[in-house]
Amino acid sequence: QVQLVESGGGLVQPGGSLRLSCAFSGGTFGLYAMGWFRQAPGKEREFLAVVSRGGTVKNYASTVKGRFTISRDNGESTVYLQMKNLRPEDTAVYYCAADETVSGAASSLDAQYDYWGQGTQVTVSS
Repeated sequence: QVQLVESGGGLVQPGGSLRLSCAFSGGTFGLYAMGWFRQAPGKEREFLAVVSRGGTVKNYASTVKGRFTISRDNGESTVYLQMKNLRPEDTAVYYCAADETVSGAASSLDAQYDYWGQGTQVTVSS
């Protein structure tokens, strides 16, 4: 059974940076596109970024493009989300997700994803 475990969340001041990690286990990491999503209190879950199986295709939501960078290490079965210039509105629980799909695919649709982590809290506040 695939398991995803996020880490790296915390409290950061506006303008600061954080790097989230998501460790994948229980399957073949290279068969999955990996995405990051977030959900703030009272809001719907929001797509942030996705990276294809081989890491060559990356898509971002317009709200984070230029500030967030997704990457993956297939040797370590880990996906990362580097976040910079954080804003108070970035405060949310951040989730990684795995989509067993074809090479080159990178979906922004949460219904496409097969497995989800438990989430890590990111709070941006002074």
